[in-house]
Amino acid sequence: MDRMIYTAMTGAKHILDQQANVSNNLANATTTGFRAQMDAFRAVPVQGNPLPTQSFVVDATVGTDFTPGSVQQTGRTLDVAVQGKGWFAVQTASGSEAYTRNGSLKLSENGQLLTQRGDAVLGDGGPISIPPNTAVSIAKDGTITGIAANQPPTILGRIKLVNPPENNLARGDDGLFRTRDASAVDADANVVMIGGALEGSNVNAADAMVNMISLSRQFEMQMNLMKNAESNETKASQLLALS
Repeated sequence: MDRMIYTAMTGAKHILDQQANVSNNLANATTTGFRAQMDAFRAVPVQGNPLPTQSFVVDATVGTDFTPGSVQQTGRTLDVAVQGKGWFAVQTASGSEAYTRNGSLKLSENGQLLTQRGDAVLGDGGPISIPPNTAVSIAKDGTITGIAANQPPTILGRIKLVNPPENNLARGDDGLFRTRDASAVDADANVVMIGGALEGSNVNAADAMVNMISLSRQFEMQMNLMKNAESNETKASQLLALS
């Protein structure tokens, strides 16, 4: 009974946490370049407790599903998608380097190349700027070529494409990925981009819905276990009182 209470109590708590993660995945089923979060449960003993029967359930986050999403052609010049493995680098408002697969880009008022959330797209020499009245094309290696009226094509920079080990990446609260030690990653010439296209989310909405139903049933089971533990304790107390 002691084990039942601890396992059911912590199991119910972490099922709610996992339900929140699944809900977040489902909410981002149409978000460009989104990577689904995965979770798993494991049992750990209660530290410092003399009773070896007591154990907690913890939600051990496995990490992220890095499976590429489907690529859809948009025809928009500032839409890019990473083909296969890899990321492109951005600079956040704090000045740190982060990585994303969301290639829906835009130009700021001063011509700086930004993501839709406002992060500066990094090139080999820092943030990339586009001169006014200049049409651009983005090659598969990330090279940005500017074409102005009555001017020959000019290379304006190259998007920094990286491919760090996936087990060294951690998702931040802002949805961007960073290395676990917050260090910058060198550019990888093997990463390839597709111009005029966007990569969709890798969340399977049907699987997420099934997972939510399964978690709801698991939560109900944990609550029933706690009710059974309470009932057993009441009956045991009654038997002890009769003796």
